[in-house]
Amino acid sequence: MSGDRISRRAFAGGLAALTLPRQAFAQGYAGLGETADGFAPVVPGKTFAFPADHGPHPDFRIEWWYLTANLVDATGAPCGLQWTLFRQAAAAPPQREGWANQHIWMAHAAVTRADTHRFSELFARGGVGQAGVTAKPFAAWIDAWEMKGTDTTDDRTLAPVVLKASAANFSYALTLQADRAVVLQGDAGFSRKSERGQASYYYSQPFFRAQGTLTVDDKTVDVSGQAWMDREWSSQPLASDQTGWDWLSLHLSSGDKLMLYRLRQKDGQDYPFGNWIAADGSTEAITGRDIQMTPKATAEVAGRKLPVEWQIAIPSRSFLISCKPLNSKAWMGTGFSYWEGPISFAGTHNGVGYLELTGY
Repeated sequence: MSGDRISRRAFAGGLAALTLPRQAFAQGYAGLGETADGFAPVVPGKTFAFPADHGPHPDFRIEWWYLTANLVDATGAPCGLQWTLFRQAAAAPPQREGWANQHIWMAHAAVTRADTHRFSELFARGGVGQAGVTAKPFAAWIDAWEMKGTDTTDDRTLAPVVLKASAANFSYALTLQADRAVVLQGDAGFSRKSERGQASYYYSQPFFRAQGTLTVDDKTVDVSGQAWMDREWSSQPLASDQTGWDWLSLHLSSGDKLMLYRLRQKDGQDYPFGNWIAADGSTEAITGRDIQMTPKATAEVAGRKLPVEWQIAIPSRSFLISCKPLNSKAWMGTGFSYWEGPISFAGTHNGVGYLELTGY
């Protein structure tokens, strides 16, 4: 979730690059607080249905398919991968055909090691087949980048899938397996983002096991590890006074998972939320009053100070950890930029995960 910058959950940069109107993005962080007139609302009580909800929701303004992976190579050296596909509607329904289609697609891919961070970005116009998503058989693609199901993909787990991306100086290909169902975030998939009613529909697959290859500067290595996919869609996910967010996905060594975010507001009253995901797939929401997210160290990145080290406390669970990045320079210098990279953590619990920082 960047100042006048953007990440996975915003597409102003992509739209500007495609000469679409900037004024639509004048309200709030990256325009995500703009009124949602003409688009479908996000309301409590939705019944999720799979495979349909793995696919696109064109009546909503924005959505994304967002995957991060914490991996190691054959020597045990850690690395991280990112693969994201975003859809943004430049105008409300009804849907238009062909080149008149109002949907813009944007994708980011990245590789992070301790010694390097590489990223790439693609754009496509909707309606012409260059990018898109199908629910069954599952496939999400933009040009040659893809997250694609197989003949045996289970709708409940969204596995197995294959993941591919390539750029001038890196590429990767992974197979992702999972034996637990996707997890609904928030209140049965209704993820509130402010006290004023902004929200998204949100589910995750935090149980992916990943195996494949990573190539950097023409050197290919085998990699394996854990991956996490987030799916969200909304028409107005943020309030106009929310300036950015700090988001973490954590793989605990116990097999449990933890998602946390803190939406920052101009008045200093942050809006935090979390979800504890047990190893068996059961979940328990963690309310803001029980979440303490404290920046502990900053790094100079791209001309700004970013809080790349954190202390996280959840007193009700006797949970206290310190998080450190694999590479503090994991800056996504895309059309609208943000920080996104793998982290490790230790304390009452140990493990690895991903951190995203926007709005700084």
